Amino acid sequence: MRIAKNDIDVKMEIPGAVIRQQTGFGDATGLGEISGEYFSLAAGVDTTPLFLGLDGDMCQCPHWGYVIQGELTTTGADGKEETVNTHDLFYWPPGHNVKVTADAEIVMFSPQDKHGHVINHMIEKVSG
Repeated sequence: MRIAKNDIDVKMEIPGAVIRQQTGFGDATGLGEISGEYFSLAAGVDTTPLFLGLDGDMCQCPHWGYVIQGELTTTGADGKEETVNTHDLFYWPPGHNVKVTADAEIVMFSPQDKHGHVINHMIEKVSG
């Protein structure tokens, strides 16, 4: 399946972040349906306050992805930090927060139900 960035529905848009999510983007056996996602994120974005109220106050969904441009740092439940940069492939296991250190464009593939839950939680957080 191929889809152009601009054909992916915008799921959430707030100052500094645009989240696009294409559901039904294949099957990851054992994880169910996956979604293909394109995120545009501004330097300074920090998911920590958006994940408050989730298990461990962190995203509990795994993600596989590619950094088109920019730099992001994840912090795991164990406090370990890892930075990904332009042209890096990455895997973020469940239990993480993300801080954007340089404007970033990333593509991710995530279990649809789990990440849908996290995105809906973030939408509720910013909606008040």
